[in-house]
Amino acid sequence: MVRLQLDWYPQPEVGGFFAAQQSGYYKAEGLDLTILPLPQYGSVAQQVATGKAEFGLGSSDQILEWNANGLPLLAVAATMQHDPQAVMVHEQSPIRAFKDLDGHTIAAQTGATWLKYVISRYGLHQVRQVPTTLSIANFLADPGYVQQIFITSEPFFAKQAGATVRTLLISDSGYDPYRVQFTTRQFAAQHPDVVAKFVRASILGWRDYLKDPGPTNAYLLTLNPALNPAQESYTAEALKRGAFITGSKGDESDIGVMSPERWRKNYMQLKSLGILVSPIDPASVYSLEYLRR
Repeated sequence: MVRLQLDWYPQPEVGGFFAAQQSGYYKAEGLDLTILPLPQYGSVAQQVATGKAEFGLGSSDQILEWNANGLPLLAVAATMQHDPQAVMVHEQSPIRAFKDLDGHTIAAQTGATWLKYVISRYGLHQVRQVPTTLSIANFLADPGYVQQIFITSEPFFAKQAGATVRTLLISDSGYDPYRVQFTTRQFAAQHPDVVAKFVRASILGWRDYLKDPGPTNAYLLTLNPALNPAQESYTAEALKRGAFITGSKGDESDIGVMSPERWRKNYMQLKSLGILVSPIDPASVYSLEYLRR
């Protein structure tokens, strides 16, 4: 048995893995895969590093930071070519570009690396950060509210509540990490065939999901009662419209791919921000080998 540790609950943003499971792609590769929701207060990195799961989901900047902190984790494929995180504002907001964030308070994840990058790149001097919540209640109550969101999720709920919003996709700022699948270097070295099988099956699952998300979305509803069909349809369409899985060309052949240039650029961004506690070789934290098998 192998286990995939999600970085949240079952939802359309990870639909490709459930599609692969439903279609029997993992079984066809000889893998008995269990998909695990993130435990309360859990850390994907720790779950994988301590052997509680063989695979995990994260982002390329996290992989770089975790390795700099001494966790020998290895990215083996991209889940998303671009991160769907964004900044959401009300339609009447004066904020229309990242430079306009100066002088505003932003509800963002504690320690958000993208925000540090934006502040540095655009020379912002008066940005106040407050912790974001898992709700848009504050956003709906305050026409001046600025909130970090997933473009595949929160705009749906804002629209349902009658709000008209605009978004700034964080990747458009120049900070553009992959979302990735990872394992430990030790597991990859000891079980290269298992890693390659997992990657192959997952790519097939994402191809299926992008073509017809309906069956998988119906299954996700049984796993996560907080979902609803309209939300799932919105998310699936947003994933396709934004080419988050396939990349800007919208080509299925780009599902999973990663480039050394993107990894090095992300590493240099983190290094320039002083985020990495120790220098590392960015080429040591990912492998393209399993995409070629």
